[in-house]
Amino acid sequence: MEFPVWQLASTGGGFWIVLIAVLHVYVAYFAVGGGLFLVLTEARARTLGSQPLLTYLHRHTRFFLLLTMVFGGLSGVGIWLTISLLSPQATLVLVRTFAWGWATEWAFFAGEIAALLVYYYGFDRLAAKRHMLVGWLYFAFAFLSLFVVNGIVGFMLTPGQWPATMDFWDGLFNPTFWPSLVLRFALGLLLAGLFGFATSLGIPDEEARETMLRASCRWVVAAAPVLLLSGWWYAGVLPASVQDFLLRRSSELATCRAVWPALLLAAAAGSLALVTQLPLALRRVLAVALLLVGLGLVGTFETMREGARKPWLIEGMLWSTDIRPSQAAPYDAPLLPRAKWATVTDVTPENRLAAGQALFTLECVSCHSIDGPIRDIKKFTNRVGIEGMEAYLTGQGRIFTHMPPFLGSPAERNALAAYVVEGLNGHAPQVQKPVDITPAEVAIPAFDLENAGHLVLAVGELGVAAMAGCDGSFSLAVPGNGLKAVVIKRDVMPEVVTEGATVRYAAPDGAKKPDAHLEFWKYAKTLVGKDLPANTSTTGLTPDGAMTLAGKAFTASGIPVSPLSDDGKINPYPVFTVTAADAAGAVLAQTKAVAAVSTEMGCKTCHGGNWAIDAATGVATPTAQALLAVHDKRNGTKLVQSAAAGEPVACFGCHPDAGPSAAGLPGRPELLSLSAAIHGFHASYMTGLGEEACNRCHPTAPNGVTQAQRDNHAAAGVGCPRCHGFMEDHAISLLTFEKAAGKAAAARLLAPLAPRSVATTAAVHPRAAWTQLPDCLTCHKGFTRPAKDATAFNTWTKDAAGLFRNRTEDTGNIPCAACHGSPHATYVAINDYGLDVNNIAPMQYMGAPGVIASGKRCDVCHTVEMEGDAHHPNMIK
Repeated sequence: MEFPVWQLASTGGGFWIVLIAVLHVYVAYFAVGGGLFLVLTEARARTLGSQPLLTYLHRHTRFFLLLTMVFGGLSGVGIWLTISLLSPQATLVLVRTFAWGWATEWAFFAGEIAALLVYYYGFDRLAAKRHMLVGWLYFAFAFLSLFVVNGIVGFMLTPGQWPATMDFWDGLFNPTFWPSLVLRFALGLLLAGLFGFATSLGIPDEEARETMLRASCRWVVAAAPVLLLSGWWYAGVLPASVQDFLLRRSSELATCRAVWPALLLAAAAGSLALVTQLPLALRRVLAVALLLVGLGLVGTFETMREGARKPWLIEGMLWSTDIRPSQAAPYDAPLLPRAKWATVTDVTPENRLAAGQALFTLECVSCHSIDGPIRDIKKFTNRVGIEGMEAYLTGQGRIFTHMPPFLGSPAERNALAAYVVEGLNGHAPQVQKPVDITPAEVAIPAFDLENAGHLVLAVGELGVAAMAGCDGSFSLAVPGNGLKAVVIKRDVMPEVVTEGATVRYAAPDGAKKPDAHLEFWKYAKTLVGKDLPANTSTTGLTPDGAMTLAGKAFTASGIPVSPLSDDGKINPYPVFTVTAADAAGAVLAQTKAVAAVSTEMGCKTCHGGNWAIDAATGVATPTAQALLAVHDKRNGTKLVQSAAAGEPVACFGCHPDAGPSAAGLPGRPELLSLSAAIHGFHASYMTGLGEEACNRCHPTAPNGVTQAQRDNHAAAGVGCPRCHGFMEDHAISLLTFEKAAGKAAAARLLAPLAPRSVATTAAVHPRAAWTQLPDCLTCHKGFTRPAKDATAFNTWTKDAAGLFRNRTEDTGNIPCAACHGSPHATYVAINDYGLDVNNIAPMQYMGAPGVIASGKRCDVCHTVEMEGDAHHPNMIK
């Protein structure tokens, strides 16, 4: 914000730091360990009186001088130039905070140069003792230089008490000072041995050569365990959050964590091999390989150290974007007007991409490249659209804190998303194509109001059963919905028929073979643990079958059903025929009911890909694979591998799910429930949204192919947040319950969330997914019309018995849903599929849509005019 940005988008700023710094540090560590190598080797040579060793040492010193003093000095200048251009604020902080430290280090460095020059040019001129003294002086200056720089570099990761005290010594002797000093010094000793191998192989005298090879081996083998132990010590003193990221949460650093000990082992093993009787030519190849191993050790350590510091350049003080948090506040205020060197100061429709590019320069280019070798932004984002990109930016720095939060207004966030998606990845602007929906034609069953002796009220168990439809990759829910029916004998005082009656259901033509459209049955063994006959559900039901009496109602839970019909069309609302018969098989009554089902899960919005079917529904395989890859990356699973082997997994197989579409699998009790895991994770990426947050994932979008949110609430403008809370509220209620159950992941997902419907997180009442949901009577107090601003959020049913779909009216005979309709499809329900398919029972029994018996139509069941509110208060109104 305060300085112009060096635009290195083709490589990314991090590339030059890696290239210059790793090479410089590699040589710098050698300069320290190699200095001790010089004097100890000289002491041994003089003790043995070996002229070949002294000749070798003189030649080695020349190489050492050219590499450490010339290349090391110039690359050190290169580091200063690079960081001052890439991170000017961070450089200023280091210079101002440690001015005397740098002055001291430069004095030590000047001593290094002087001592090394005298040591080399005085090799044959100075007396032995004086020459050795110069060598010891060089080593002392080199070690003291490391001593100071180690403290300053460690300060950037672990400033310790310095932010509170602003004391030079607190900054220098920070928490990682001593372990990192031991580690860096041990690394220098190991490199001295590795370079010793490379130069010793040029000794003509065999005895002297073997002596130096054995000596170099001792340096490496002795330093290796010190490096391993000091690395453990170093990690142990890091702050808990940094430790967690470095050792567990960072998938990028996982490779370095595995490679570093492997390289250490390779260095030790290669060193031992070099002192065996291998051919000289092979030894030389091995010596060069060990130098590369040493470079790898330095590179992996520095990568882990830099990675552990994310998202900071200086912990708690400067983000990796070289922006101070104090400068950026408030984070959601426009950033461009506050950036002194930005060429664009506001966002308009005409300059949206230019504004996005300016924001990319300010907030992204310090780490990301464009088609470059390091963190190519296009590889991370090429599969997503603008909505998905905005979600990524919204969630940045919340759950995964290796990146700083996005800074800027919603308009700027949209501009940056547009620049990445349209400007860099070349995706055309997204245009929502209208879904072609043909209104459903339903033959409403006849009902003779004057003569009918019975009626049957049937309703879908769920307003819609949502699944992903990508069972070859994973299963989010088993394919099916349920039906519930109540048989009523019409009379002055009607009776619910439970004895001597059977109720059967039948799927419509075109919906009797869901296995022709869904792969669930192909993978049932691995998904739910058992092979299933085609078109048979986990509860043993088929598309046609008998319902089971449960209390006063007949139920069929888990009817296999697909949103695709045999004619290839999408049909989320298959209409089942429900027939009640007496013991002799004579039909008592017949009706129809919808068992709504959908695969319109909008995962593609953020995870890329397209709809699997007709550009309207279904999670396509590329999207599903991208989802699994993210899960593997973040959780260390191998779901992509399992799916590729023909063994896809069910989400509810690991994450407990009390919903009716979870096949009754218990899951792993230590994991978050499926609802808590999904909503809890995604809430950080969808903050600040209304019901569009729900519509992006669920099949409830008003312009989608399902339009599942189709009830009288939707018609009245009552959106999802009025009952379930905003996305953040909804997630907090689930996560709070999981946290109370002792599930560690809940706290991490809760941390970045703030409620919107109540003042504090503590004010959100915890609830169990699928078991505790909004209570209708919170708004409909006394069964009356609710106030315009009524909300059911934060008042949950006590248990599953209190759920609307399980509740009965006051007499305990009739399920609430039998008269009012399914959840999210209560009468009057309407969407683009028409009135009839969404209101079959009212249309059959009353000739008009509405709650059964509304408008004083008690004659649906009662054969005389009724007075009073038998089923619940205020029903006559």
